[in-house]
Amino acid sequence: MASVSQLGYLGLNVSDLGEWERFATELLGLEIVDKTSQGFLMRMDEYHHRFIVRQDSDDDVAFIGWEVADQRALQELDTQLKSDGVETTPGSSEEARRRGVLEFLKFKDPSGIPTEAYFGPLMNFREPFKSPRPLTGFQTGTMGLGHIVIRVDDSARSLHFYRDVLGMRISDFIELQRGHRLGRQLSLTFMHCNPRHHSVAFGEIPVPKRLLHFMLQAKTLDDVCSTMYLAQDRGIPISASLGRHTNDHMVSFYMRSPSGFEIEYGFGARTVDDATWKVQQHYSGSMWGHRGMGAPPPQKASQA
Repeated sequence: MASVSQLGYLGLNVSDLGEWERFATELLGLEIVDKTSQGFLMRMDEYHHRFIVRQDSDDDVAFIGWEVADQRALQELDTQLKSDGVETTPGSSEEARRRGVLEFLKFKDPSGIPTEAYFGPLMNFREPFKSPRPLTGFQTGTMGLGHIVIRVDDSARSLHFYRDVLGMRISDFIELQRGHRLGRQLSLTFMHCNPRHHSVAFGEIPVPKRLLHFMLQAKTLDDVCSTMYLAQDRGIPISASLGRHTNDHMVSFYMRSPSGFEIEYGFGARTVDDATWKVQQHYSGSMWGHRGMGAPPPQKASQA
């Protein structure tokens, strides 16, 4: 069975290109490449780019790009998709050039989210990534650009698609109870395709956008903390303060992007070894922290 190997690139529709360029470079520390009047590409490592940003009023995910090993794997994945009733369309040579890949397929996940699979990414080892900020860089490589959390229409159908068609593996489930920042009981599924704890997570989440957040993993905790304080200095809304997650053990915070969805900026997540990993469940999202800024501390239980 062919399997996707990493979250390779992410397409974003944004309404304000100028604000996103400032946000991406001055705060996130990403590098802008190939800028045009219709959008730009963002780089974060040796890949030519990891983000494709284009002008559109949606302010949401435009497409999700999953990498496979080679042409044979892409052909096998095409067969798996069609066998499951998923319509696929090969990307044209011009589209592949714009994506920076040799070949790719276009299709939709069960919720209608535009999705792509590709092989042969364009690399740039000649000019090492240089952040516009004094950062040490990001944890990417074979683990991909980071992770995404998306809203789906049917969690069971999405689990089947990502596991049985794209070949991903379950990491764990979180059953959030009422009282967390999303405000209702909620089930989230976390899936991996390489040692990163999860490359995608999803749930039937009560928000208008498909993309809840994407995560960037910094190489040092200093980079995370300095970015959080810089965001505060710039007046960027902090939607969740510094905290550590229960499932991937990431220390991170969340900030609001110019498009309204969130960015998780983190450090120190544990990784998955498929030879020993066991599927887990959790009843909370964080061991500590990740509070909404200005939220009151939780009330202690009264003593009997």
